[in-house]
Amino acid sequence: MAAPDGELRTILATDVGSTTTKAILIEKLNGEYRLVARGEMPTTVEAPWENVMIGVRKAIRRLEEVTGRRFLEEGRLIRPSQNGTGVDYYVSTSSAGGGLQMMVAGLVSTISATSAHRAALGAGAVVLDVIAVDDGRTTSEQITRINELRPDIILMSGGVDGGSVVYLAAIAETIVQAAPQPRFGRTYKLPLVYAGNKDASDLVESIAGETMDVHVVENLRPKHDVENLGPARDAIHEIFMNHVMAQAPGYEELMEWVDVTIMPTPGAVGRIIQVMAEEYRTNIIGVDIGGATTDVFSDFEGTFTRTVSANLGMSYSITNVLESAGFDNIRRWVPFEADEEALSSWIANKMVRPTTIPQTLDKLVIEQALAREALRLSFQHHKSLARKVEQEAAGLAMDARRQLWSAYGTEVIDMMHLGMLVGSGGVLSHAPRREQAALMLLDAFEPQTFTQLAVDSIFMMPHLGVLSTTHPEIAAEVFDRDCLVRLGTCIAPVGKGRDGAPCLSLRITLPSGEVVEDRVPFGEIRRYPLGVGEKAMVEAVPAGGFDVGHGKGKRVVQEVYGGLVGIVVDARGRPLELPQNDARRVEKLTQWFEALNVYPMDQLQAYQQQSPVRAVADTKEGKKGGLLTRIFGR
Repeated sequence: MAAPDGELRTILATDVGSTTTKAILIEKLNGEYRLVARGEMPTTVEAPWENVMIGVRKAIRRLEEVTGRRFLEEGRLIRPSQNGTGVDYYVSTSSAGGGLQMMVAGLVSTISATSAHRAALGAGAVVLDVIAVDDGRTTSEQITRINELRPDIILMSGGVDGGSVVYLAAIAETIVQAAPQPRFGRTYKLPLVYAGNKDASDLVESIAGETMDVHVVENLRPKHDVENLGPARDAIHEIFMNHVMAQAPGYEELMEWVDVTIMPTPGAVGRIIQVMAEEYRTNIIGVDIGGATTDVFSDFEGTFTRTVSANLGMSYSITNVLESAGFDNIRRWVPFEADEEALSSWIANKMVRPTTIPQTLDKLVIEQALAREALRLSFQHHKSLARKVEQEAAGLAMDARRQLWSAYGTEVIDMMHLGMLVGSGGVLSHAPRREQAALMLLDAFEPQTFTQLAVDSIFMMPHLGVLSTTHPEIAAEVFDRDCLVRLGTCIAPVGKGRDGAPCLSLRITLPSGEVVEDRVPFGEIRRYPLGVGEKAMVEAVPAGGFDVGHGKGKRVVQEVYGGLVGIVVDARGRPLELPQNDARRVEKLTQWFEALNVYPMDQLQAYQQQSPVRAVADTKEGKKGGLLTRIFGR
């Protein structure tokens, strides 16, 4: 509901998270839309409250306390805004109750099931498992798995249009025999979205129609070299909000309040990434590292991909980071001796006390080392799924290998052409120094050539994502002015060299007209001040074996954006490799930290001099979780 004159002056947005409900107030001030206030309260979807609206109202009441204004009257929103009270527009996202949880079923795990997986992730789901004819499990094992997980929706795909329907019938029978029960509500049928061979749609409905709520949409893979994810994504979104979440306590009232359909939180974040990729006309990667999961989003040349690493997080899943990465991969980012037993004990305590934060510098360094590995592993997972299926030209003959490769798709992530890298989540957004967030992003993602770096200031991306579905220009304006904390621009030559050898020559023309010239040797990081909102012209000439965008040894002239960190030249090489010798590794880490002013150097040097914990002598590269097994008995 807009103001009487039709203009949106006051916009309220909430994100009903799994643990916290966050509310933000956006207003038009002096002709610009700006963030005015933010409030948060615990989410109340579970017992003893079992009503999300209690938390929503409390978060809005918090906004009233902060602003001294009224937005609620007798528990209802005041509409429209008048004389400093009420709101004109209200939107919301939600991941309460674990968000949208799905299972995917397909014929071939590397083709139809993979496409279905991407469709579910793009709709904002956490994919609990992928069932396929060739996944190596017996039918009884698949039935047991489906029954145990209790997904909100099952997405089934497989086969090109006009192909065989036999195996599709078998998959439908497996799903029906499992008889999965919904998490919320006991009287409605679990939704099954069928997005496979159109010739099998009637057969699937006849098999599953009595026990499940079957929704037939266009085939995800109508041809082996054509991928059509949109209809399935749209159906999943509509079903989740209008059928699944309608069963959750309090959501029926929330759906009456909002002016646009509630979006799953990850889907809303993905939406704002897409909007900004179009707005900035560049390729963007965004990451949200949370307590239990790490979501990675990318928009490359119009191809959007979202992935969820459901076992990599900074509190509930932090032990999985150590097990997946191995002790040596964590230890390599720590510039002092680290004992595996002491490290594992600290990680175990973090898991059982997820809201705690590091109290000393050494624990902060260790936490950020873990974050680097969680981000690195999540990005590896993302790159494996970020693929584009490209249709072959009509009449072009292909052998079997070419057909399989075309069906699987080609990689879309090309770090040489990444324009912006955006980080979100507590360990990045709330790092004590912005330089720490910048270096974590550099170490984990290894951006190449010229890349802007930024973090989400207070996790506003979900709110702005759902707002962008109806008012993209307002969402983009607030995102740029109040959501993004611009860290600056990284210039990273691609190539390898000898430590100290010539790597990059720079000529930086600052806004004042001052010219800075420098030569950066291989293995170093250097920083040049350039403030938020400032631009500089950079002429970069790489040494013969290095590339900054136009080929090895070729000069590049480009305008760059400043930020709280400024211009960072990362001449450590790509791919990034740390010295194997411990003393040399600690020396290089210390140099890099000092160059960027990442940590208080006097405190860091004190830990290095004390060396209070003994290094484990028998640790091997890639060793995973031995101590955790002893701690937790797994």
